[in-house]
Amino acid sequence: MAGSDRPFTRSLVKLGTRLLLGRNLAHVQDWFPGLSIDERRMLHYRRQPVATLRDIGILIDGQREWVHIVGSGPSVAGADLSRLAPASAILLNGAIHLACGPVAAPLAVAVEDERFVYRHFDLMRDKIAAGQACLFSVAVLRAICEHDRGWLSDKGVILVNDIRKPYGLPRRTLAQIRALDFVRLDPSGDCGFSLQPGRGVFQGGSVVVSALQFAVALRPEKVGFAGIDIRNATEPRFYEERGRAAFSGIAGAEARILGHVALARDVAGEQGISFVNFSPVSALADIGIAFDDRLVR
Repeated sequence: MAGSDRPFTRSLVKLGTRLLLGRNLAHVQDWFPGLSIDERRMLHYRRQPVATLRDIGILIDGQREWVHIVGSGPSVAGADLSRLAPASAILLNGAIHLACGPVAAPLAVAVEDERFVYRHFDLMRDKIAAGQACLFSVAVLRAICEHDRGWLSDKGVILVNDIRKPYGLPRRTLAQIRALDFVRLDPSGDCGFSLQPGRGVFQGGSVVVSALQFAVALRPEKVGFAGIDIRNATEPRFYEERGRAAFSGIAGAEARILGHVALARDVAGEQGISFVNFSPVSALADIGIAFDDRLVR
């Protein structure tokens, strides 16, 4: 199944939950069937214990100068990521290829789209070591368990829980979200930022948005972006062959992604945290995150 996209049965579950449960509970599809999280934060699959979810504290190791968020954009091919400080990089999706290589010891890996698991579970099994901190969404955890429920037992699993559509609860209204004391929203209410990502994050068209909320919570001096190109998302990722690129919806979600990152930039700035972009072609330049050439080969 490593080369496939979402199985047809999952598409049926997605359609069925929406038709039967309505918009406010359609995200039940993320954990149905089989996945559950109990009050002790124990993850179960088909009633069997799988792993205990961990707290963001496993990512905190003293004061950090940098946290780097590394995507799989084509620009990664021109960057020397071996220059990154050890245990400072959060690898997103296909950037997991870099683990045990240029990024010898990632701070964390992050995946929130179940389709990545269906396409690349063999890669995850090969590259994500025991003890690795993993930022995984509910749907990703269920998809992993479908492949191998035992694989998560020795990982440091941190839940990426969608504030708008949280595990075990109906979709939140905008009024309910505004009432939460750990969130910040832009004036429109379309873009959000979580000050306590362990309690939930705003998802915003790309896993970079979720990972960024965790990165800022670690209170580094700087957050660096590598391979977060956005604008050229229809081109092959750094590890793909031309003409064989998997579908990406990032290009179509550009405005949404940039809106969330811009809000994060403002919130981080209030805490004395600056953002730095290492991709020469990144759309991040459009929101004032200028290119820095220090990682150019």
